Amino acid sequence: MMSWLACSLTCSANDWWPVAMHQPDTARDTLCYLIEASAVASSGAQAAFFLHANEQGNISSAPFSGNISAGVYKPATRPNRWYDYDFGVVLTGRFDTERTTGYFRQLYAHARLYIVDITAGVTPLYCGSQDPSLSMGGLLFSGNAQPIPRLSIGIDRYTPFPGLFGYVEVKGGLTHGWFVDASRLDTAVGTPGTMLHYKFAGVRFGGSLPVNISYELHHAAQFGGVSPLFGPMGTGWQTYKHVFMAGAGGNRLSDQLNAEGNHIGFQELALTVRWPQWTVTAYWQTVFEDMSANFIGCSNQTDGLWGVSVRQVQWPFIHSLTYEFLNTTGQDGPYHDRDGLVYGGQSDYFINSAYAQGWTHFGRMIGNPFVTPYNNRVRTHFIGIAGDIYGFEYRFKAAYTRNWGRYRTPSYSHNTALMLDINKHVEQAWGLDFGLRLAADFGTQFGNEFGAMLTVRKNGILHTY
Repeated sequence: MMSWLACSLTCSANDWWPVAMHQPDTARDTLCYLIEASAVASSGAQAAFFLHANEQGNISSAPFSGNISAGVYKPATRPNRWYDYDFGVVLTGRFDTERTTGYFRQLYAHARLYIVDITAGVTPLYCGSQDPSLSMGGLLFSGNAQPIPRLSIGIDRYTPFPGLFGYVEVKGGLTHGWFVDASRLDTAVGTPGTMLHYKFAGVRFGGSLPVNISYELHHAAQFGGVSPLFGPMGTGWQTYKHVFMAGAGGNRLSDQLNAEGNHIGFQELALTVRWPQWTVTAYWQTVFEDMSANFIGCSNQTDGLWGVSVRQVQWPFIHSLTYEFLNTTGQDGPYHDRDGLVYGGQSDYFINSAYAQGWTHFGRMIGNPFVTPYNNRVRTHFIGIAGDIYGFEYRFKAAYTRNWGRYRTPSYSHNTALMLDINKHVEQAWGLDFGLRLAADFGTQFGNEFGAMLTVRKNGILHTY
């Protein structure tokens, strides 16, 4: 342990700006293809929760459905080159008990110019330090909904700050996006023409040391569009300036008193400890509405997502473990105003009077799938385990959640959700990957239901250059 720490200190001390581009580039670029088919069957009124949650909207929530996808993609494979790029074009056809539809599962291009990243198109956004394959999902962006078309620029990954020998790393970015889901074409359901503003900044201390501490602040907002109740919500430069600064403006009294648009803040404090074969990350995430709170002195400190993720490379049977606890029942207290006094409570996460569809895209929650705009007071315990048993890769998830609806429309329900996902690569069967996912729900939220999903996938390399 001490020799590893001494080596880390020595190596960092000899490099005042240890970025990957200063190392030799020996990698090559590859163009790949993907062909995939899946089928879902479930016994309940909808597919079991873990069959479709956090699947980027690709799996229907209908009890019976199927998907066929095909496309080409190029991964980013040259971190040591001064530039790198990747792209993906994947088209999916879906059929279920309600309709048949086609859409682009991926349609994006990304380029890195030294340390700056530029992204355009349809590709997921994530935030937070959790393991995305084993987490219940981040509070702001979780991969639960179909990706929002966007333009982004920034430093996507933690990058050493020049002159500090890698002990201080930073990241940050700015995104503009468009909500294009069909529900917003119906003014009785949503607000057509809604746009996304999103920016973030983070700092991490420790570098190559065995202990790292990071803090991130994210700000997202829905703005613009045409509300069925309030009319045009504003799209000009003045509106964008108000949204960027989370400032007051617009044509609604509440926006003039608070902030124009529907604003959601997200913060995370994370601690990572590394050994040669183990990595443990603990994190606390919380959200706040209309810039009304923060970690220090906020009134919703009981709300948030607490988690710990353990990864190790010593034993393959269980290589990853995650436990998380989610609570969103506080919301700054039960009263927004009472007897002439403003308490600032009833934050009513992820919903807004001008954006009745809430923080959703194509009807799915963009953030944590256990929370919805109409059921935003929940408590959830979650555990995820992953490993490899003689070539059979598996994931197990279990969650118990209690729901209280909203402060304004209270209702109680509970659910226990289980999932076992097994994948196997069979070289003798034309190099196909086979997957079987079993899931079940027990409780009053969805009823008792059981479901299964079978997936057959073929990945390959078209060209290496």
